[in-house]
Amino acid sequence: MALGAGIRDDFPLLSHTVGGKPLVYLDSAATSQKPRQVLEALSEHYRCCNANVHRGIYWLAEEATARYEEARANLASFFGAARSEEIVFTRGTTEALNLVAATWGRAHLGPGDEILLTEMEHHSNIVPWQMLAAERGAILKYVPVTGEGRLDLDAFDRLLAGRTKLVGLVHQSNVLGTINPVREIADRAHEAGALVVVDAAQSAPHQSVDVAALGADFLAFSGHKMLGPMGIGGLWARYALLDAMPPYHGGGEMITSVGLDRSTYKDPPHKFEAGTPNVADAIALGVAVDYMRQVGLEAISEHVHDLTAYALLRLKEVPGLVIYGPQTATDRGGAVSFTLDCVHPHDIAQVLDGEGIAVRAGHHCAEPLHRRFGIPASARASFHLYNTRAEVDALVEGLLKVRRLFARSSSAAKEDAHGAG
Repeated sequence: MALGAGIRDDFPLLSHTVGGKPLVYLDSAATSQKPRQVLEALSEHYRCCNANVHRGIYWLAEEATARYEEARANLASFFGAARSEEIVFTRGTTEALNLVAATWGRAHLGPGDEILLTEMEHHSNIVPWQMLAAERGAILKYVPVTGEGRLDLDAFDRLLAGRTKLVGLVHQSNVLGTINPVREIADRAHEAGALVVVDAAQSAPHQSVDVAALGADFLAFSGHKMLGPMGIGGLWARYALLDAMPPYHGGGEMITSVGLDRSTYKDPPHKFEAGTPNVADAIALGVAVDYMRQVGLEAISEHVHDLTAYALLRLKEVPGLVIYGPQTATDRGGAVSFTLDCVHPHDIAQVLDGEGIAVRAGHHCAEPLHRRFGIPASARASFHLYNTRAEVDALVEGLLKVRRLFARSSSAAKEDAHGAG
């Protein structure tokens, strides 16, 4: 039995129907569905150990604190961190990247310093650096993307100059599915004296992501793409970097002492977690990580790779369909973006929704990348451990229906125009 077919019973939402048709959920790159174990962990926390953490000296608070910190340690192990204090809980990848820009960036970047990003970045790894560059007088540069959807590494070498202080890149593109050679890029960046920040929002849900093996200095991730709840994620960073960085937010919990004119702060990670944290969702994310490990990261990776290869093969049967990114599944993850003749991606998504099929349509928070390929938007199907080949077949049949429907509409419009003439 394929992984997706054998595991679907753990995901209650997948049993839903849309307009009387079985739900085919192909938008896991936007957010993953949650197994019942994660849903039960959320409910169990509020029923059994809801209390504020790190503050109370009564049993309930101590139990909540223990579970919260256990989740942190779990994530540290999941990412191969040297110590649990290297994990800072945030709302997700976006906040984690903003944290790096606002703290390390403000402390280390000045006029003329260069930030080297790539054309395939999600907006969350572009906009914070634009804001910082405008504030500090730094210069943004971008590694171009080839027609095959890969980074131009020769251009990267040319752009990596003496004033490059930071290299930011996505591990796996949410549009092209491209898995970038992070270690190779990190080694070159470090030789040039630059630090490396990695957006792992798309890679962490589907494969082993070891921060030491990648050679990263900072790495951001989102729990809701990893079978966990929305509103929780985190930043991993080398402890020495976190220790030297100023706080991101000010308030309770992150201090050791507060006076009327100055305050002193706790050690990492707590100096970055002001106020009451998202305790229940952090605990549930720890359960999601346990679930992924129980299934097996290698098994998940192989399953998503198989689905992607199958989708790339079957989608080529749809006339007029263009796939963006690498044309084989060898070095790409489970996100496949495409356009279809002159049908707008929003129309594609709407017709597919009528068939019970959920795909993404738009620029996927990657406008510069879409402009690079000369398109305003694309449709995207993305896979996770619970998807099946039968759902890929349903997608192909749905796209053939889209093509027939719009071909008839175009033909009728031409006939009306001819008659009017």
